[in-house]
Amino acid sequence: MIDIKLILEKPDYVKEALAKKLWDFDPKPIQDLSAKRLALLKEVEANKAEQNKLSASVPAKKKVGEDVKPIFEEVKRLGAMNKSKEEELASVEKQIKELVEVLPNLPDDDLAAGGKENNHPIYHFGEERKFDFPAKNHVELCEDLGLIDYKRAAKISGTGTWVYTNLGARLEWALLNYFIENHLADGYEMILPPHLLNYDSGYTAGQFPKFKEDVFWLEGTEPKKFLLPTAETALVNLHRNEILSLSDLPRKYFGYTPCYRKEAGSYRTEERGMIRGYQFNKVEMVQYTTQEGSDAAFEEMVNKAKKLVEGLGLTYQIDKLAAGDCSHSMARTYDIEVWIPSMKIYKEVSSVSNARDYQARRGMIRYKDENGKTKFCHTLNGSGLATSRVFPAMIEQFQQADGSVVIPEALRKYMGGLEVLKPIKK
Repeated sequence: MIDIKLILEKPDYVKEALAKKLWDFDPKPIQDLSAKRLALLKEVEANKAEQNKLSASVPAKKKVGEDVKPIFEEVKRLGAMNKSKEEELASVEKQIKELVEVLPNLPDDDLAAGGKENNHPIYHFGEERKFDFPAKNHVELCEDLGLIDYKRAAKISGTGTWVYTNLGARLEWALLNYFIENHLADGYEMILPPHLLNYDSGYTAGQFPKFKEDVFWLEGTEPKKFLLPTAETALVNLHRNEILSLSDLPRKYFGYTPCYRKEAGSYRTEERGMIRGYQFNKVEMVQYTTQEGSDAAFEEMVNKAKKLVEGLGLTYQIDKLAAGDCSHSMARTYDIEVWIPSMKIYKEVSSVSNARDYQARRGMIRYKDENGKTKFCHTLNGSGLATSRVFPAMIEQFQQADGSVVIPEALRKYMGGLEVLKPIKK
C-alpha cells in the first residue's frame, strides 16, 4: 500500500499521481483521522505517565502515614479513561487502514496519464503476415487439426473453456516446457504453488479488499479460500512477514499454474476460442529485489519475455501502459502483445510489472541493507508466458495454404521431432 507518511507529507503529490490513474483521491479524511490519532496517542501517553507518577508516589506517602486511597482511585480512573481512549484509537487506526488499503499504487512519474488510449508502443518485432490464400482463424484451425475440442468442453464445463486433445495437448505442454527450460537456464527457481489461497495472500498481492469479488471463492472452507487468478498471487507471498538479508536478494522465482479468472466471456464478440477463458495455463516470473535493484530487474524481465516470444518467431510488439491502464497494484507495466491475424490486433501474452514497495508494505516483506537498516523489498512480476494467447497466435501466424501449421523450431524437440501439424480426416 502507499506509505501513509507520504500521504501526510505530500498530499498534493499523491493526489496528482493518483489522478493519472483516473483515481479521484481526497486526502482530507486521512489527514483528519491521522490528526485525531496523534491527539489520542498523546492523551494515552500523558495518562500513562500520570498513572506511573502517581503509582511511584505511593510508597513515600505510605511511609509518612498519608492516605493513599485517593491515589489508587485516581490511577483507576485514569486506567478506565485510557481503556476508552485506546478503544477509540484502535477504531481510528482501523478507519485509516481501510482508507489507505483500497488506494492503488502510485504510477511511476514517466507514465502517461489516462487509460489505454494513451498506451505507447515502444518496440516491434517481425512482420504482420499477409496471406495469399483464404486464412482461417485459430478456432477453425484447431478443430481442423484436432488440437482443441470446444464442444465437449462446453458439455463438461460450459462456455469459456476448452479441451486440449492429442497433438494439441502435446503442443500446449511443449510451450510450457520451452518456457520452463529458459527460466531454469536464467537462474530462476521453479515453484509449484498451491492453487487454493487464503485471504492474506490476496491482500498482500493488492487484489483484496477492492477486487475480492473478481476471484472464484470456495464455499465450505474455513477459513475461506479462493482459486488463484495467477501464480503471482502465490509467489509474491512466499516471503510474507519475513525479513531477508541483503545476500538473499534478488530472489528469482517462476511457477507454472493454471489460472482461474471470472472475467471470461466476451469483452469483444471476436474474442472466441482461447483468447479469453475462465481457465488458462501460465508460467509466471516474480522477483524480490532491493530498492536500488528494482529498475534493473524490470528490464531483465522484459527482455526475458521478449526472448521467449522471439524464440518462437512470432510477430509482436511491446506497449508501455499509461498510468490508468496499469493494474491496481502496479507502478509501471509493459505489455508484450502478439499479432492475431484473424482479429487484426495485438493481444497481450505477458505483462511485466513493477509494484515497487506496494505489495511488500501490505505483506511486511523486508530486508536489512548494508547498514542494518530495515527496508521494504520491491516486488516485480511478469508472465513468461500465458499460453492461451501464444497458442492461437502461433497457429494463425504459421498456417499454410493446405490447412497445415508449421511448428516453431524451438518446440520440435518437445514434440518428438514433429515439424508440421496436418488436418485430420473427419
